[in-house]
Formats: sequence, C-alpha cells, structure tokens
Amino acid sequence: MPLNYSKWDALELSDDSDIEGHPNVDHRSLVNWKRRDIHEKRAMRNQKIADIKAEVACNDVLLPRLRTITEEVHGAPDGPAQFSRIVEQLKTNPSPQAPETDSPHKLTYDEMILSLLLKVFEDAKEKGVDKNDERLREVLIANLKGHVAKLGERQEELKKDLEKEEEERTKKITSESIHDGYDSHYVPPKPEPAAVKGGKSTKTKTATNIEVLNPKAVEAVQVADLAAKNTPTPTSDDEDELPEMTPTLEAFSRLPLRGYDQSFHFIQEHRDVYVPGASDALLVAAFTAQTRGETVYAKKCVHQSLLLQYCEKLGVDGVRLFFKRMTSGDPRAEAVFLKDVEDTHAHIITRVKAAKEEEAAAIANGGEQIQLVPENPDQHISFIVPDGPPPQDLRLEGPGMEDLDIEEVRKALQLRWDVFDGFSDDLKEALRSQSLEEVNKVLGKMKVEDAENVVGLLDTGGILNFAEGGIRDQTGNENEESEEA
Repeated sequence: MPLNYSKWDALELSDDSDIEGHPNVDHRSLVNWKRRDIHEKRAMRNQKIADIKAEVACNDVLLPRLRTITEEVHGAPDGPAQFSRIVEQLKTNPSPQAPETDSPHKLTYDEMILSLLLKVFEDAKEKGVDKNDERLREVLIANLKGHVAKLGERQEELKKDLEKEEEERTKKITSESIHDGYDSHYVPPKPEPAAVKGGKSTKTKTATNIEVLNPKAVEAVQVADLAAKNTPTPTSDDEDELPEMTPTLEAFSRLPLRGYDQSFHFIQEHRDVYVPGASDALLVAAFTAQTRGETVYAKKCVHQSLLLQYCEKLGVDGVRLFFKRMTSGDPRAEAVFLKDVEDTHAHIITRVKAAKEEEAAAIANGGEQIQLVPENPDQHISFIVPDGPPPQDLRLEGPGMEDLDIEEVRKALQLRWDVFDGFSDDLKEALRSQSLEEVNKVLGKMKVEDAENVVGLLDTGGILNFAEGGIRDQTGNENEESEEA
C-alpha cells in the first residue's frame, strides 16, 4: 500500500541551504529578511481580505437601496420631483447607520447615497440638461441604472478577488491555522439538591415477606402494632413542621397556568424545584394565599404542586413524559390534569371557609384568650408607658440613685421604648389609658400565641407594674369563683 504524503505539501519549511545570497552579505541577515518578507506578505494579504470583506458588506447595503431609489424615480409620475424629495430627505433626516469600521471619520450609508445622487444630478447638468428640461427624467433614470450596474459589477469583482486571496492564504500551513481538534476533561456531576425544609423525603424501603403457618393471626398482630404506632401523641403537632417555600419555589409558583413550556424549562434550569417536599410546600402556600383572599395565586400554587406530583408518579423519566403528554395536542391528558387542579383548588376554598367559620365561632363563644388578672384582690396592675427614648443628658437624682450605673439605666429605658414603639396603635392607646380592661380587650382580639408574645414583651420591657412580678392566666376561672360565691 503506497503512502500518501500530500498533506505535507502545504507545510512551508526551509533551511540554510535554501537561501542563497551574496558572499559579502551576512547569512543570518538574509534569513531574517526572508522571514520578515514572509510575515509582511501574510499581514498584507490578511489586511486585503479584511478590506474586501468590509467593502462587500457595505455594497450589500447600498446596492438594494440604490435599486429601490431607481424604481421609485422610474415609477413616479414626476420623476425629477421624486428624485428631489429623496435628496431632501437624506439631507434633513439622515439615518445614523454606518459601516462597522475603525475610522474616526466614517460616512453613514445615507451620506454615501446622497453623494451618489448629487453626482447623478451633476452628470445630468454636464450633459446640458437642467431642472426644467423634459429629458431630465430619462437622464436621471439612465444615470441611476448605470451606477447600479457598475456597483453590481464591482461586487462580482470583489467576490472573485476575495475567493482568490482566501485560496492563496490556505495554501500554506501557518500558526494561524492551528486549532484544537478536540478536548476532553472530567466534569464532576452537580450534587443533588436538598429537600424542602419540613417536607417528607420519599425513600424506597425493601420489604421482606415471610411465609407463616397461621397468616391470619400474624396479620391481626401486625394491624394492632400499626394502629399503636399511628396513634397520635400529644407532642406530634409540635414535632411536625410545615414545609417552607424557597425563593426558587416562589418564582416557580408565579408561572402562568397551563404554561407547560415555561415550567419545563424552569425545572431544567433549577433542579431544587423537583425535590421531595416541594409539592407539599406549594399546597401550603396555596392554602395561605387563599386565606389572604389571593384566589388566582392560590390556584397557580395548586397547579404547580399537582404538576410536580404527576411528574413524580410517572417514574424516573416522569418530567419528560408529563410535559410530552401535555404538549402533544391530546386534549384528554390535559383535561384530566386540569380537572384535578380545579377539584383540589375547590377543596382548599372549602377548607379555608370552614377554618374561618370555626375561628369566628370560637371568638364569638368566648374561646381561649390571654387576659391579665391580678394575683389577689388587693393587687393593682398598672402600666409604665414611656413618652419617648431616653434623653441624651440623662441624670439620676434622689436617694439611692448614686449606686446605679447610668448606662445600664439608659439601656433599660431604651429597651422599654423599643418594646412600646413596636406595638400596634390600638395596644398603645390602651396602655396609655392605664385601663386594664382596655388592654385585656386588645389581648382578647389576638390569637393566643400573639397575645402570649405581647405579655412577654410587656414584662421584659418593664412596662407591667405589679407587686409580685408574676402573671397567672386565670381565663375560665371566673365562672368557678362566681359559683362558689
């Protein structure tokens, strides 16, 4: 089998014996001159190719516009008037578009066209045709067509020259033609995103089935054990956390309904959306939004939550399969999904309505409340309400004040003011009235957790003033005392 060495023909090599010169001229200088000549010719060729490409690109813009102007002048009833209107428009309202060159004084396309049109008119005047001559229309059209033909011929010549120069440039292998054929390197996979906080992770469990002689007895024991394990404990509500929304899930929940393409691309770009607990977090967000009256946003959350659930149920490749079915044009698959969305949203609306009714009934029937009650009948609860933050020039006067640290006193007064200033307006007014009844009315309107926090802040800030420094919740004991009396 003969070997083919033709690929090395484009490699330009030389040694000292290839360069012959005068014996009185230094050989090293001859080698340097030869090398410099090769690089200079290569640079001149590259510059010529760049200039030809720039001129071709400019002519590609000018030639269609010049043809359009010629057609407008030829088709107008009054050709010279149309020609004058085009010239006037180019003078008064030129376009800033220009070729991309590094020249500081580059001309725009409109300036080039205007210069050419003025030359067309000057050529007509040199032929003895003025603006009132009847032959002006034919002369203008003929001159415009002549320039269009010349520009077209110039384009063809430039393209041939460009092809010739590029072919000449590729004859020899140079350092500019060296490039990476391929490159491979190891890219470690991205770690799996963490599950949503508070969500329940779905792990596959392996079950072992053991054959026994009395399966009914074993089944009864297993059912009893399962019931015992599932019996709720008093602290189960405190230990279970609701799944929380992440910023990515928040953005995912804002996508439009039936926006399957947008949701698919969003899941591809944000892997932390398709994680355990995400669908539960979206359902919790839907319930919260419906409670606030945001029905549209609640429905979007339900839509995105069920979207994730359907993808999980379809298996490992569930995301691709689900969106393929939704976008395939089959209305039956989408109808099933949308019906599930409507039913789930309607169920959430019903549950929110029932929860509000239960809450209203609890308040109307005197439900659980936090009230401030004195420890004994001789005790009186009052409130130390600050007028503002402590002054800059704080002074302690009176007996027993000399041992107090003024900075500690300032911190305590500032804390009292910060606590008071953070309360709602109705609570502030009740505290200023020094009426325990008014304060209890405001606390009764709050939820138990919020009222407990408020009472704790009152005690921490030193706003509460009572004898023994303690608070006891005696809600519900008033009826028992009245019965004993």
